[in-house]
Amino acid sequence: MTATTTVEPSETPSEPAALRAARDAMARAVDHLLARQDPAGWWKGDLETNVTMDAEDLMLRQFLGIRDRETFDAAARHIRSQQRPDGTWATFHGGPPELSATIEAYVALRLAGDEPEAPHMAACSAWVRGRGGIARSRVFTRVWLALFGWWKWEDLPELPPELIYLPPWVPLNIYDFGCWARQTIVPLTIVSAKRPVRPAPFGLDELHTDPRRPAPPRPCAPVTTWEGAFQRLDRLLHAYRAVAFRPLRRAAIKTAARWIIERQENDGCWGGIQPPAVYSVIALHLLGYDLRHPVLRAGLESLDRFAVWRPDGSRMVEACQSPVWDTCLATIALADAGLAPDHPALVKAADWMLGEEITRPGDWAVRRPHLPPGGWAFEFHNDTYPDIDDTAEVVLALRRVDHPDPERVEQAIRRGVRWNLGMQSRSGAWGAFDVDNTSPFPNRLPFCDFGEVIDPPSADVTAHVVEMLAWEGRARDPRTRRGVAWLLAEQEPDGSWFGRWGTNYVYGTGSAVPALVAAGLPASHPAIRRAVRWLERVQNDDGGWGEDQRSYDDPAGWRGRGASTASQTAWALLALLSAGERDGEAAERGVSWLAQTQTVDGTWDEPQFTGTGFPWDFSINYHLYRHVFPVTALGRYVHGEPDLTRSRRP
Repeated sequence: MTATTTVEPSETPSEPAALRAARDAMARAVDHLLARQDPAGWWKGDLETNVTMDAEDLMLRQFLGIRDRETFDAAARHIRSQQRPDGTWATFHGGPPELSATIEAYVALRLAGDEPEAPHMAACSAWVRGRGGIARSRVFTRVWLALFGWWKWEDLPELPPELIYLPPWVPLNIYDFGCWARQTIVPLTIVSAKRPVRPAPFGLDELHTDPRRPAPPRPCAPVTTWEGAFQRLDRLLHAYRAVAFRPLRRAAIKTAARWIIERQENDGCWGGIQPPAVYSVIALHLLGYDLRHPVLRAGLESLDRFAVWRPDGSRMVEACQSPVWDTCLATIALADAGLAPDHPALVKAADWMLGEEITRPGDWAVRRPHLPPGGWAFEFHNDTYPDIDDTAEVVLALRRVDHPDPERVEQAIRRGVRWNLGMQSRSGAWGAFDVDNTSPFPNRLPFCDFGEVIDPPSADVTAHVVEMLAWEGRARDPRTRRGVAWLLAEQEPDGSWFGRWGTNYVYGTGSAVPALVAAGLPASHPAIRRAVRWLERVQNDDGGWGEDQRSYDDPAGWRGRGASTASQTAWALLALLSAGERDGEAAERGVSWLAQTQTVDGTWDEPQFTGTGFPWDFSINYHLYRHVFPVTALGRYVHGEPDLTRSRRP
């Protein structure tokens, strides 16, 4: 779409300097954002994670026998570019070295042809040995190595396919896991049952502290602890493997395969995310599905669409793609920056979002069988797993658009609101994908050491739903009030809120304060004042806000601390502005920081990772965050808080 300047910079000499700078920065940013819209109406920024995505993509290709030189060379170029001077890899910009990511990157480079004697490889293997070698890596890394005989299947936790038969009321059934973990674990039960080994093209002795004893026994935890209990459960499952009733196992594998195929999306992917797609392809291939079979062919083609080819010839693999999320956030940003509600860009975005509505049941219906469908997912194709967060933000975005078919918009919004209300958990709060997905058991399984595997309610998702319900005229609805009460109870003693899907307390606070104010809390409310004071305390000397991913691992040392970023500065400003602090010093300094750090093309540089998949374990750099949130914050600073009541129909 051609950029069109629709928000003019101010030339009023009597205007305060901060406001004038905000107007000018906003005008440049609006033009930049309009220019990035796809002709179909959507926006999508790159979703950057870490090199395990690239490494596992190469290992998959090696396992399936579909190597090609161009892909391996391009992926290796990207992996090398992310290596640190000490030979290691981190999982987020500026983060500490991470053992499993480093091992997987090393293996991928060896598959691409890098020799172990090369200086960058020797430095890596020496560091890995110094940290305990492969034996200390996460289970999923050792699963990948087991596929090639670099690790023994017997030394991995057992994951029986009979798990598929556990009814939803039995602990550790597949619906006790978050949807992302569920989609990964089901195909892995097939892989675990088959225990395949494809001949490795080389050994990995250099990554063991003692190649003669690669898997030293780990200490057994006391039986009175959860860890000890699950260790003993794993031993029982290993013993069960030897005596499992073969017809039952074969039936379980067929049922798991059917479960996988039924959840393949129209574009060939599974859940719109890379890890389940990878393991689903492997599982079905082990069951005899040829690579030319329509299911596998579509699956492999979908994985190719996760690749981002860079101008330097490198190739980065996205773990996921975020067009619905990016589009609703961009729509909100442009509308709040003053774009006319009937602007063609906004109408086209609304049209695309309306076309992405999900109107059939998914896995969420296991817990809510009588709830009518209606909502939006995060990705291009993911009808099985709409999410509560996207649905709330899409409703807020659609309310900002003057669409030529208002009844169509109204009906979609009503379905989305109804679905969100129906997905409220018993606590009064909302998770991302499921209701009451809070079982304490899945995270304790020896297999589940790769990050969060359940989907409990979070402050940021709950805040977005509460804000949406308030703008829909439901601030007094008892369900909204329960959400408000939950948010107030979840506030930290220092005045902040924990952020589950964005980093971290700055994101949680930037979500909660606007929601509470929209729901009727006055700016003078003690919870709002505590939040404002906390944001003022953690503001950086340069006027911006930032928070490092390490705040998840070490909140005492890193909460609200980190280099200033555009997205996190904008989150803090959204909270301050909604709390009535527009004329305060903190807000003025934050706006000035955004104006001063804007690039010449109207956006902001942000190498830092300010998003999360799993807190601490899997970090995300949403490349559009650096743009849409500053545009929203600058728009509200210039034009004031949005009023959506004018667009809501009685």
